[in-house]
Amino acid sequence: MNCSFNRVEPDTNRKGVCYDVGRVMMGSNWRPKFEPKIVQRELGIIKNDLHCNAVRICGLDIDRLATAGEDALSQGLEVWLSPEMWDRSQDETLEYIARAAEGAEGLRKRWPGKLVLSVGSELTLFSQGIVEGKNVFDRISRASLWGDVMAGKHNRALNAYLSNLHNAARESFEGPLTYFSLPFEAVDWKSFDYVGVDHYRDARNKDSYGQMISKYKVFGKPVIVGEFGCCTFRGADLLGANGFMISFGMMEDLLGPNQKLPQMFLDMAHIPPRVDGHYIRDEELQARELVDQLGVLDTAGVEGSFIQTFVVPNSPYRADPRYDTDMANFSLVKSFPEEETEEEFRRQTIRGAKEMMGIDLDPHVLDGFSGSTGEHGVTYPELPWEPKKSFNAVANYYAAH
Repeated sequence: MNCSFNRVEPDTNRKGVCYDVGRVMMGSNWRPKFEPKIVQRELGIIKNDLHCNAVRICGLDIDRLATAGEDALSQGLEVWLSPEMWDRSQDETLEYIARAAEGAEGLRKRWPGKLVLSVGSELTLFSQGIVEGKNVFDRISRASLWGDVMAGKHNRALNAYLSNLHNAARESFEGPLTYFSLPFEAVDWKSFDYVGVDHYRDARNKDSYGQMISKYKVFGKPVIVGEFGCCTFRGADLLGANGFMISFGMMEDLLGPNQKLPQMFLDMAHIPPRVDGHYIRDEELQARELVDQLGVLDTAGVEGSFIQTFVVPNSPYRADPRYDTDMANFSLVKSFPEEETEEEFRRQTIRGAKEMMGIDLDPHVLDGFSGSTGEHGVTYPELPWEPKKSFNAVANYYAAH
């Protein structure tokens, strides 16, 4: 089936959050432990306690996406299914999106009008063949990238690829389609039903953020912000999407004398203030920023938005701020260490240091990031996490709007 017409379901304002079932970057699974009962419970909390009416489900594994998607739909959430295959060839990714679309169509038929499919996200950085680089970190580290982007050299290849992805999805999926773009991607939106953009606020665009979002309405289609958010440390509002870079700052003092992190990463990591060499946890800042940004997006007239993100199990909270990796993520809840995720964290960090930066990391430097496991929350005693202040702030905002 090769459909050339658009299907836009009746509009409703989407109050959403991203939910990661296992994005995979350079072999590292961001959610190594996937338990359907936990997923079901978390999706119920997203609907009933966070007061969302939509969820963007992201990840690589199609079975995981289908499990979470079916569960969310059965609980009454609108699902924005976001299958993501990063850093693979375009042929592999096209075949993957075709398979994901076939599964999504089965869900759409059972819950008509409740599922939107994304054919990808931020492909200029996360896909092979658009700009030079073997992986996302290689691409963003190249001095030539931003000059090429400013000149628009990526857009022709991007739109040709998006056309192929759209057609691959349309072979089986009859519901609405979108793509979640980067702010510097000039997408041809004619064949898509929603204009999607992942757009974070930071020090550079704070005063113009709402105006930048409003400009997407020129395409005459509903605008969806697929990702926005703020990390959980003082100064996170200055870095926006680059807030995760403080994880490199945490590692800086643990490296040997001949081991050096890329200067671009260090430049970002040195922006936020530190006390006695460590970053300052600030849940209040995250809560204020998210509520303020939600207000700006509502004023800008978007059809919906998805906060990045609900939970990040592989970056748990630790009382020692030197090793509190939860500060460096965007989640609304702070996870506690679990045995499986602790072991995977060590493996992923050692492998990532080697593949991204050529650093042979001594495993013992990670000892400070290890601790007791098995702690559960107080608010939800059956779950290995506790809501941050941002959870309650967002829940109150969504309930009131």
